[in-house]
Amino acid sequence: QVQLVESGGGLVQAGGSLRLSCAASGRTFSRYSMGWFRQAPGKEREFVAAISRNVGDIYYADSVKGRFTISKDNAKNTGYLQMNSLKPEDTAVYYCAAAYYSGDLLRPALYDYWGQGTQVTVSS
Repeated sequence: QVQLVESGGGLVQAGGSLRLSCAASGRTFSRYSMGWFRQAPGKEREFVAAISRNVGDIYYADSVKGRFTISKDNAKNTGYLQMNSLKPEDTAVYYCAAAYYSGDLLRPALYDYWGQGTQVTVSS
């Protein structure tokens, strides 16, 4: 069992930055790949970024590529999503998730554990 707790969300103006954190507890975080997903009101949950368990592979959605950076500190059992040049369309609840098995890290179904989400609101 892995518990995930996101933090770092908030209200920011367009062009600003936020850093989301995902604190993991329960089992060795290094055994899990991590993903970030987001869900805006009235929309489906969508993939944002993912990083493999050994930090060897990183993936981004096209909409955030070049603006967001995912990272994972296995020693601290914490993952991060640095978000720069934020846009109003980035407004959503952001979720971190952990996947034990290898596979398509872009698919929510791969992930075994999810955090409760943190709200990010970008004003224009």
